[in-house]
Amino acid sequence: MTIIAILLVTAILAEFGLMPYDPLSQDRTARLQGPSAAHLFGTDLFGRDLLSRLMTGISQSLTVSFLAVGAAALAGTVMGLTAAWFGGLWDGTVMRVMDVLLAFPAILLALLIIAIFGPGGWTSILAIAIVYTPIFTRVVRGPALSLKHREFIDAARIFGSSRRYIMVWHLSLNLVAPLMVQVTLALAWALLTEAGLSFLGLGTQPPHASLGLMLADARNLMEIAPWLLLVPALALMLSVLGFNLLGDALRDLLDPRTRRTLA
Repeated sequence: MTIIAILLVTAILAEFGLMPYDPLSQDRTARLQGPSAAHLFGTDLFGRDLLSRLMTGISQSLTVSFLAVGAAALAGTVMGLTAAWFGGLWDGTVMRVMDVLLAFPAILLALLIIAIFGPGGWTSILAIAIVYTPIFTRVVRGPALSLKHREFIDAARIFGSSRRYIMVWHLSLNLVAPLMVQVTLALAWALLTEAGLSFLGLGTQPPHASLGLMLADARNLMEIAPWLLLVPALALMLSVLGFNLLGDALRDLLDPRTRRTLA
């Protein structure tokens, strides 16, 4: 949580423009300077302050990841709940479509979607959302199939609750715990996927910054300016580590079986 809090504060500061320098401002006289008091993380090939660009890159990468995972979680929850509730043809159709999407490697499916719609930040959000929707659908459908036969669901039916009310206020609320765990883990995967797409030039486009794009810009300068590669690489590694650690902690905290074992 500490790692994620630092990332979120950094992203918020970048969104409000509270950075040491303008991340797009070029200074040819300060090209490829190492870390110093004036530029804490050094400067890049165009004399842009690396710390300012790192803050902007973290903000961009987190924005894409949060929007993509949020869309995937919403779509997956709706499809998983309706598939479990209605069953039959709808359940079979939804799950076979999800199986087809899961058959593709994540990065290849994202590349296919971007090839259709073109590169860019919003396309990356769409691609990552489609890639991770099947995972949320499966996470929701399994427990929902079990929950819909429980006594409290039967009681809600007897009291005349509508299908929509039962799915929203009874089924979905009882799935918050596994969804929270899956969201945190999916955010880690989404950060890596967004970085990979930007590294290939298919995500965030120059002159804007993202962690993957910063890595792509630094790959040819590793020997003469290693800080250009190390800084965004460490930021990406810590971001993924933070969300993975949070996901593991939430799983241990919210899983009743784990709590009994620990007790």
